[in-house]
Amino acid sequence: MEILAGGKCEEMEIAGRKWEEMEMDCLVCIFSKLNLDDLAVSVPYVCRSWSAAARDPLCWRFLDFRSLDFMPWSRFAKRFADRNSVSRFSFAGFMKLAVRRSAGLADELRLPELASIDDLILASNECPRLTALGLPNLNSDSKARIPELISKWKELKTLAMESKPSKFSQLAYEIAANCKNFKKLVMPTSSINREDASAIVKCLPNIRFLDMSRSFLVKEELLFILEGCRELSRLSAKNCVGFEASDGEVRSRGRRIKIFEVEGSKMDDDGWFEINERDDLQYVHVI
Repeated sequence: MEILAGGKCEEMEIAGRKWEEMEMDCLVCIFSKLNLDDLAVSVPYVCRSWSAAARDPLCWRFLDFRSLDFMPWSRFAKRFADRNSVSRFSFAGFMKLAVRRSAGLADELRLPELASIDDLILASNECPRLTALGLPNLNSDSKARIPELISKWKELKTLAMESKPSKFSQLAYEIAANCKNFKKLVMPTSSINREDASAIVKCLPNIRFLDMSRSFLVKEELLFILEGCRELSRLSAKNCVGFEASDGEVRSRGRRIKIFEVEGSKMDDDGWFEINERDDLQYVHVI
């Protein structure tokens, strides 16, 4: 099969049938494995049957916006604007289209760096069945809204954030209260204090996967988490500052975990410095 530049499908027959004559269910199954750019600017313009299949909500269950370039001058933006006679292309507009086409069936959502709190609010209202959510590094005010929005995703299993939100304890509480099947938290490049460690142990004791790589994490807090989260099958604390990767006690406590990653972690590092931002310690790596 070949999709030509003009949007026409080269006529190819398989056992006497043409691609455009495939059953709709088969087309939907195939197209559901495509990226968003193919669904938006390529497949719908081949023929009517492909266009109908590409708009099926099942094709829009995995909304990975990080794989696309939303700059107005990008190839994707230009093709989308040309195909749809759009004078002003924007990520917010494209996300609304994708969310609308998912018809409430979206299962995974990964927002790009240029996403705003309004985009996250849209997702919380229109994508109630999310099981996996990837968030960019939002500003402080937007991060403060995350706990209340998380409570809407009752089926959430995985949450990946660029760093720890300021109201992490509240976030952990909302996950425990609302997301009964939650198993995976990715929260690198953060400062993990005792309050945070306690929130993880108290609210997420059954978590299976925890990623705190490149964080400030002292040995005592790491051991506290290891002791309190007995169902961990993978814990990643690579390249952290606050404990030695070779520490015997750390290695011993982590031995029961199937995948225990602490490579590159050090007690201290001159390349890190500490700043205070709204009473929340942040650690920035100087290159």
